[in-house]
Amino acid sequence: MAHPDVLIVDDDEATRQGLRMLLTNVSFSVDTAADGAQALKKINTHDFGVVLVDVRLPGIGGLDLLARCIAKRPPPKVIVMTGVDTTETVLSALRGQAYDFLSKPIEPSRLVDTVRRALTTGTDVTRIEVLSARPEWVELLVPCTRETADRIQSFIQQLETDLPDDVRESVGLAFRELLLNGIEWGGHLNPAQKVRVACLRTRRMLLYRIADPGPGFTFDELSHASFNASDVMAHDVVRQEKGIRAGGFGLVLIRAIADELIYNERQNEVVFVKYLDEPAIRPS
Repeated sequence: MAHPDVLIVDDDEATRQGLRMLLTNVSFSVDTAADGAQALKKINTHDFGVVLVDVRLPGIGGLDLLARCIAKRPPPKVIVMTGVDTTETVLSALRGQAYDFLSKPIEPSRLVDTVRRALTTGTDVTRIEVLSARPEWVELLVPCTRETADRIQSFIQQLETDLPDDVRESVGLAFRELLLNGIEWGGHLNPAQKVRVACLRTRRMLLYRIADPGPGFTFDELSHASFNASDVMAHDVVRQEKGIRAGGFGLVLIRAIADELIYNERQNEVVFVKYLDEPAIRPS
């Protein structure tokens, strides 16, 4: 029998077996562990591609297990799961170089997509450098890959759980588009290049600041981008010719969502501001 690709670590048997059934039904090879000590024994004797680990475990806790997994060579990709969806838990997982973060109850399709993405990514995962990990100020150096953008968006969205769903969804779309613009056009999808990302929160404001390593641009140069609905066909043809992802309505989308959108002189750095109608109460 082939060695399993995924290890699920959760002290709740129903959760453990439910996740195992979900993943095996889509052809993943899965093993399980009921606590951190049992998981560590299995991790030390087998190279798992992915470890799904709950934060609250008896004995060796989930974040401690994360640290031990990252120290292993090659390290598995650790996806942290928790029903304790607090800002500090998310930031601890981010500091610990978790591959991704899933809050319980876990959406089945998202779990499958996250595990599949983790397993299909090479073992040499680009490292995200954490410059600041405080609830009111998160700042990162992000390698210029689309896979890293997916991971960062997942963490950032978990930090905004106190926002209304519509606001959270819209600012998440804007953040992703701004980040991908920096990764694709400033960093040219080169993992050696880094985009600097800062996410700041006050009681009445959410601010994203994204600086890419490129030389900047002028809006006249953006033949691939759509600034209004009337040029949809023209910009779509240009995007196909350039071999870039479908879309191009990013600037239209971002401008519709943002209360303030400011570029520096070179236009390789942007500040996105969303004002909050009510004072935010951050989860502890």
